[in-house]
Amino acid sequence: MRTMWKGAIGFGLVSVPVRLYAATEEHGTRLHQVHDADGGRIHLKRVCDACGKEIDYEHVAKGFEDDEGNTAVLTKDDLAGLPLPSKKLIDVLAFVDGDRIDPLRLSGAYYLAPDNAAADKPYVLLRETLQQTERVAVTKIALRTRESLALLRVHGDLLTLHTMYWPDEIREPAGLAPPASVTVRPQELKMATSLMDTLSEDFDLESLEDEYEVALGELINAHLEHRPVPQKATAAAPDNVIDLMAALQASIDTAGKKGAETGKASARTAPAAPKKSTETKKRTTAKKSAASSTAKKTTAAKTTKAARTEKSATKKTGRRAG
Repeated sequence: MRTMWKGAIGFGLVSVPVRLYAATEEHGTRLHQVHDADGGRIHLKRVCDACGKEIDYEHVAKGFEDDEGNTAVLTKDDLAGLPLPSKKLIDVLAFVDGDRIDPLRLSGAYYLAPDNAAADKPYVLLRETLQQTERVAVTKIALRTRESLALLRVHGDLLTLHTMYWPDEIREPAGLAPPASVTVRPQELKMATSLMDTLSEDFDLESLEDEYEVALGELINAHLEHRPVPQKATAAAPDNVIDLMAALQASIDTAGKKGAETGKASARTAPAAPKKSTETKKRTTAKKSAASSTAKKTTAAKTTKAARTEKSATKKTGRRAG
């Protein structure tokens, strides 16, 4: 992986040299803007609306326009000269319990690795301390000239960093929640819990895939190979729940049927028992016949012997009587 950032974690007088790597990547198919008539690529140009000239990237600066229309032009040198203490330092502000951080605040995810062998010891010390105390570190870091809050936590054997939104970047959700007068009955809660349990059986997060991306790939291939475009219907979401209990029960029944069908499909795809060959069947039949014949002979011998014994006993009894 390519190093995105190099610096150090600083807490107190302890410094841990680290390298930063992107922990995630998107695999979406990139689409270009083209002319629908002939497929020609459409290129966007940087044109100045004051002079009408096309501007090279090296002459592109940043600007801010106030309410009166005045523009402050900020060059790259201006921005580079701003004080940015967290430019090469992950500055730890505090250690807090993990459940204090609202997931809504989290943004990008990154891996942190020791920068060299000398950093291994303090790295492991910080990792083990965070793990044993079940805490996370609230920090600040500057990425791409923008300073962000960040969360430092343990993930397996690594320390990870999650950039965070600043407190004033989280919008207030006032007026979005249903009225407080809306309540649910215990029976409805029980049915909803049962539905949740049914839907969660044998759930495998790692088996999920982007169905839209798969369909987009099929669509692109169809156009490239001049084949008919595949048509797939999208199920419409229900928007008129009349009887909540009936909807919950129907959902449970549907989920149960899907689970049963999945089980049957697994049984059908299970490897069949190997069939015995004709020769094997013949040998088995012969063995059974031989065993049966031996059993018959053994029974007949036992019967003959018993008859002889009985006859001999009768003769002896007659002699004693005479």
